[in-house]
Amino acid sequence: MMRSGGMMLTYAPCFTFLTCALIVSSTANLDHSPQDLNIRQVTDNQNPISTTNLLLLGTTTELRFKSFIQKYEKSYSTHEEYVHRLGVFAKNFIRAAEHQAMDPTAIHGVTQFSDLTEEEFETMYMGLGGRGGTLLGKDPVDSAAAAAAKSTAMMDRATDLPESFDWREKGAVTNVKMQGRCGSCWAFSTTGAIEGANFIATGKLLNLSEQQLVDCDHKCDLKEKDACDDGCSGGLMTNAYNYLIEAGGIEEESTYPYTGKRGECKFNPDKVAVIVRSFTSIPVDESQIAANLVHNGPLAIGLNAVFMQTYIGGVSCPLICGKKHLNHGVLLVGYGSRGYSILRLGYKPYWIIKNSWGVHWGEHGYYRLCRGHNMCGMNSMVSAVGIQTS
Repeated sequence: MMRSGGMMLTYAPCFTFLTCALIVSSTANLDHSPQDLNIRQVTDNQNPISTTNLLLLGTTTELRFKSFIQKYEKSYSTHEEYVHRLGVFAKNFIRAAEHQAMDPTAIHGVTQFSDLTEEEFETMYMGLGGRGGTLLGKDPVDSAAAAAAKSTAMMDRATDLPESFDWREKGAVTNVKMQGRCGSCWAFSTTGAIEGANFIATGKLLNLSEQQLVDCDHKCDLKEKDACDDGCSGGLMTNAYNYLIEAGGIEEESTYPYTGKRGECKFNPDKVAVIVRSFTSIPVDESQIAANLVHNGPLAIGLNAVFMQTYIGGVSCPLICGKKHLNHGVLLVGYGSRGYSILRLGYKPYWIIKNSWGVHWGEHGYYRLCRGHNMCGMNSMVSAVGIQTS
């Protein structure tokens, strides 16, 4: 039985290996414009109402859908669109049950994204990789552009670490933010790492501007020339560090507020709040990731977010989760030692991850992912940032 903030979903424990294919779509600028790719309309002749979807009218599924609409304050402009979204909702309800079977230590069910197809969800709410695609399976910071500012972390002290650790408790993490329908996760991951580094260095927690990165950062990786930061169409945290080093720093949110769409660059060097001087690639070993997290602050990471559309809570430890298709940038803020795992036969450690989909997603905006298994590729793209304090 599913609990927490989502809709009740009854399921039988199932350990059958299910095939989940995340369809990759090119990200796009999702501001409210004539090219708006938000909730697409289906009223034209090319998109007739599906007979299968019509059969859902008057069923228990429609009652669940109406409850979903009320809870998340959804609205659709036409009856045709309503019926189309009902069909998407029905498929996602089944998909949530599949995720629950594959990931029994977490809670999966109906979320605010349950009326979006997989393609729409990835386009609107992810965006790791930038124009031209992602750097899958490659070192994202090993480029000529990064040579002067990038370093590879020395093997850190991975012994005598605390059993559990959480930078939120120490005041180094800002409130959960909302990226909206814009593939700007990379910008939120970047600012989160800088906010934490600045707090550790100065004792001041500042809300930094994601919008500056969305509007002004067009930096490309010189080794992978088609991997460029491109506003709501995606980007890479390491590209963003390089942009900020060259630009001279980043403004606060208060002077350059977030709009959720790409606009004209309004960066003002006189309003720089934090100066970025360097960044570091963290080794893939999870004990080293933990050591760097404890000693250096919150870390920007990329992961495969295939299970996150239906995630409600608990420790996610799926039976299968691809380690190479990294499509979402997030912030690693801590770890715990006692997350219950059915498959691991007891209490096992987990990572604490800050997301950028608002406080009504997941565990008040956070995601717990099992630790020690390189789960969903979370160890493949990890970086820390250094700031200038004087």
